[in-house]
This record gives sequence, structure tokens and C-alpha cells, in this order.
Amino acid sequence: MLRKLVTAVAAFAIAAAMPAESRTLDEIISDGSIRIGVNPNFPPMSSYGMTNQLEGFDIDIGNVIAAELGVEAEFVTTEAAQRVPFLISKRIDIALGAMTRTPERAKVIGYTVPLHSEAMGVITTSKVDISSWQELNREDVTLVNMRGNLSVDILKDKLPKPKVLLVDGNADTIRAIAQGRADALVENVDFFINFTKLYRNIEWRVLSDPIFVAYCGIGVGKGNRELRDYLNVLLYDLHSSGRVDEFWQKWYGAPMAVPVPASPFF
Repeated sequence: MLRKLVTAVAAFAIAAAMPAESRTLDEIISDGSIRIGVNPNFPPMSSYGMTNQLEGFDIDIGNVIAAELGVEAEFVTTEAAQRVPFLISKRIDIALGAMTRTPERAKVIGYTVPLHSEAMGVITTSKVDISSWQELNREDVTLVNMRGNLSVDILKDKLPKPKVLLVDGNADTIRAIAQGRADALVENVDFFINFTKLYRNIEWRVLSDPIFVAYCGIGVGKGNRELRDYLNVLLYDLHSSGRVDEFWQKWYGAPMAVPVPASPFF
């Protein structure tokens, strides 16, 4: 109880010290740069390439946004759990990195219309004898996930019995399975399957039945309507012109599992 009280007081103090408003669209254009939060350990969304420069789907999208605004793209590296705090504290102007739109997050940050979808499935190995995700709901199973991920809370409802191992980075999830510390990862398969290539001695399996489909937008500061509205208009153009699909196929080698239709309404 005391620990919860101390944590609450600390959180209140941090929140009280934070600026109330994010940089506006006009301020971003005037300053000549936009700060874009991306996850550096999340290929092919974003990661450091052979030349030690950030590359990936999010980097291409971020560069397009900056170019359309006529400003420089300043990429700020964040892990999954840092994205919302970075937006709240104005360390970034927008957040990429598969920002799933949820009612809880929408209480503290803003969202654009969907940029892409994510179909949640299961990555496991031949050592785990199951054919559907429901069979993971056993006490002798350990699921791995990342701190701050939406799926952590979803799994509490859909798969309440397994033990849960929380790690800090995307690559750590697959590493935990390869090392035998976890049995499976329930997440967007597209985002994590690349890490399995690092462990070619493991017989990896991806279950065919998805648990559900969610949608990811671009995160913005709460109440930053001008920036959000601008990005919504830009996303309509990017979806209707096929550029989002072009970038997706460039980095994933296949079309988006659940395409996002262009919508002029937001």
C-alpha cells in the first residue's frame, strides 16, 4: 500500500511539472523540425541498418510527414513503454511504432485515423504441442511480452492462466522463447517474426488463427487538434495514393494482412 502511495505521489509530481500543451502545427513549421518517436529495436518498422542509420516502415512514413510539412525529421528513439510518457512530456511531437488505438491511451494522448492494422497471433516452437491459441490457457505455460504493450492487458482477459514474463525490447521476446524462458509470444506476428531468424536452430511455428485485429494510428499530444487534423488529411492522401501499402510491401515483403481503407472522415 505504501509503495502504491509513493508511486502515486511521484506520478502526480511529474505530471504537475509537465507543460500543459504540445507544440502546435504552426510551432513545428516555424521551428523547422518535427520530433518523431520510433522504436530502434523494432524491424522492419524501425531499426538501425547496415550503415548504422535508422530505417524501416516508420522511418519512411516519418520522412514523408516531415517532407510534406517542409521541415526536418528528427527521430527520437523510444521503447514501447516510453511512447506515451514522451508524448505527454513533449519530448516528441508524434509517436509511431505501432501505436494501437485504445480507449485508455486516448484519455491521455490523441490519435490520428489508422496508419496500419495489426493482426494478433501466436509465435511459438515445435516444443509446444498446440494447434490453437486457446490451448495456451494453461498454468504450465509462460507467455512473454513487452512492458507497455497493449497485448499485455488483452491477454489477462483472453488467457488468464499462463504465467507472464515481461521484457523491455522486441528482440528480447523472441530471445526468451529461444532460451526456454517462455513458451510463446502472443502479438502481431509481422512485427516479431524477423527476430526468429537469429535462432535458426529453433523450429519456429506461427499458429494460423488470429486472436483479433486492431488498428494503429499516429500518436499526438492530447488536445493538439491542428496537428492531428493535418496528419489525418495527409494519411488520407497516403492511403488513397497507395503509398502506405507501397512502404508496407517494401519492408514486409507482402501486403498488409488487413488493409486500411482511405477515409476522408475523422
